[in-house]
Amino acid sequence: MSAPLPLPVLIASGLAGKTVIVTGGSRGIGRAIVLLFAAEGADVTFFYRDNAEAAAEVVSSAGAAVHAVVAERVDVRDAAACAAAVERVADRCGRIDVLVNNAGTIRDNPLAGFSDSDVRDVLDTNVTGVFNVTRAVAPHMISRRSGRIVNLSSVSGEKGGRGQTNYAASKGAINAFTRALAVELAPRRVTVNAVAPGVIETEMSQTVRELAGDEVRARILLRRFGTAEEVAYAVWFLASDYASYVTGQVLTVDGGFKME
Repeated sequence: MSAPLPLPVLIASGLAGKTVIVTGGSRGIGRAIVLLFAAEGADVTFFYRDNAEAAAEVVSSAGAAVHAVVAERVDVRDAAACAAAVERVADRCGRIDVLVNNAGTIRDNPLAGFSDSDVRDVLDTNVTGVFNVTRAVAPHMISRRSGRIVNLSSVSGEKGGRGQTNYAASKGAINAFTRALAVELAPRRVTVNAVAPGVIETEMSQTVRELAGDEVRARILLRRFGTAEEVAYAVWFLASDYASYVTGQVLTVDGGFKME
């Protein structure tokens, strides 16, 4: 008989002590990401736009973490504000190791029913916001020849739905952005990936779940909605040392949505 294969040696995630920026970190998936990374011992700064009460709750919930969690009020649509906030993090921590571009918004409507702001707000937040923050962070990673960038996309970027042309277009752009930036930054040893959630139990998906929950569940192989924590673990993997040989990928976390 051949000798048994050796058991794999588990390694630490490598996130302890790292400096992490998470956009849109006050609620839903962003909140779950912030708390998970803080529990790993990372120094986490998250950006939020409006809800100071929710942001304070996240900071309070992370109180038992090894490192403090810092909330910064930043509108990702404002390039100057993003650049200034990133520099404050870099000055305080001396480095930026991980960027999670999670901030996003949704304005569902049939195409003919969109107002100008319905289109502008979604594209400015979901696409331009990612450019604004990443442009500010990338030089810090390039100079250290190390870093992880994880973008939050959506299954809508590949599997369109009624009333979501603006949102689907924004997330399709994020998938393309992720792949192109992965090519650009690979020589600098910076990986760039995305996570594409399906229907997750968050405030953003509440209307869809309330209006068509049974119909939507019937199109998911696992017959349930996902949780914010399940998405956060996918982000954690792509930011960790376990994913050191993964770049340019869009990891779908959707329970098998629209596969039947």
